[in-house]
Amino acid sequence: MNLVTVNVDTIRIGHPLPFSLRDESGVLLAAKGYVVDNRDELELMVGRRTNLFIDVTESESHHRAYVGKLHTLVREDRPLGQIAESQFSSLELASSRDTAGTGEPDWLDLQVQAHAMLRDSNPASFRDRLDRLQAQLSRHARLNPDGTLFALIHLSSSEVQLYSATHAMLVSVMCSLAAREVLKWPAEMEATLCSAALTMNIGMTELQDRLAVQKEPPSPEQRRQIDQHALRSVRLLEQLGVSDSCWLEAVLDHHTKTPGPLAARGQSQRMARLIQRADMFAARLAPRASRPPELPATAMQASYFDENRQIDEAGAALIKAVGIYSPGSFVRLATNEIAVVIKRGANTTTPRVAILINRSGMPTGELIVRDTSQRDFRIVTSVAERDVKVKINLQRLLVLTKAPASDRLWQGQGR
Repeated sequence: MNLVTVNVDTIRIGHPLPFSLRDESGVLLAAKGYVVDNRDELELMVGRRTNLFIDVTESESHHRAYVGKLHTLVREDRPLGQIAESQFSSLELASSRDTAGTGEPDWLDLQVQAHAMLRDSNPASFRDRLDRLQAQLSRHARLNPDGTLFALIHLSSSEVQLYSATHAMLVSVMCSLAAREVLKWPAEMEATLCSAALTMNIGMTELQDRLAVQKEPPSPEQRRQIDQHALRSVRLLEQLGVSDSCWLEAVLDHHTKTPGPLAARGQSQRMARLIQRADMFAARLAPRASRPPELPATAMQASYFDENRQIDEAGAALIKAVGIYSPGSFVRLATNEIAVVIKRGANTTTPRVAILINRSGMPTGELIVRDTSQRDFRIVTSVAERDVKVKINLQRLLVLTKAPASDRLWQGQGR
């Protein structure tokens, strides 16, 4: 981390921060995307500190995005006066970093967008942020569902930063795929479901992020907030202008444990049950400072059975949509190779994988794709992310999630 001072007077009140604010030790004071509502809040943040700091790498990224937006205005033949006066929010700059206009998502920026949306207390901007984020997630999930799952599961299982934002996006995408591909719910119902999933924990967003890095068990007061967060989320959403009764009821009941078939439930209760099972999976998948994450296959199987140890219809739909070995998870093959799942297969247990470590225990140079439906390359067990001593290049692997099944596929023995 390379810290440089920032002039407090340049921080725009009421606009998302273009980079994180830190103290002289690098401790995070406000994450990128956070909105400082007023001058008093900013002065409280400064406190007795002489200066606030930013990480220069974030600053450089912001500058490159700003220059890119200006170049776009020039190519569009905008008047010079308009270009000279242009100011862009961090969300606009985030969208400009959508990999140079290729339509590829920048998952780190989507995390920031979700983080800012979940902390937005302004009804005038909240819905716009939510709709913008949901539209991007929906587009990516339709164009490349395997890549979307890969990115979100990888981020969920490998880091604790921006936990609430990543968790909300993963649950929303999982619910979307299950609703559309398996349960065949209508598009309007799917959209409401995704909105509810993204905002189910809005009443305890800050607490969620704190608990992710807290080594101690929740205090009695924290436990009280956890128990009441569904009702608090509904009340906050109503203050933010949400009036859709199905949305609000799904949020209110997303922790209700009521086993049984989906057909016997009303629409909002069907949504709540699907969110509840996806929420359970994503929570088990995520690491905490106090405990390691569960294996994705273990977390998914836990969602498969209901409170009576019977097959849960919503949990089964999630497994069919995502797979027992979901994209972004790690497995060991019969060849003794360790691989990461990149694409769902013909059934829930036969995905396509990319070899990371060969049978000799050495990292592979060129990624080799295996079809685990073939007996020689079948999966024998899941592998914990912490046991894979290879640094994941997310962008490189995301390319493979889009490739046709026959592309870059070698059936020979790996190195």
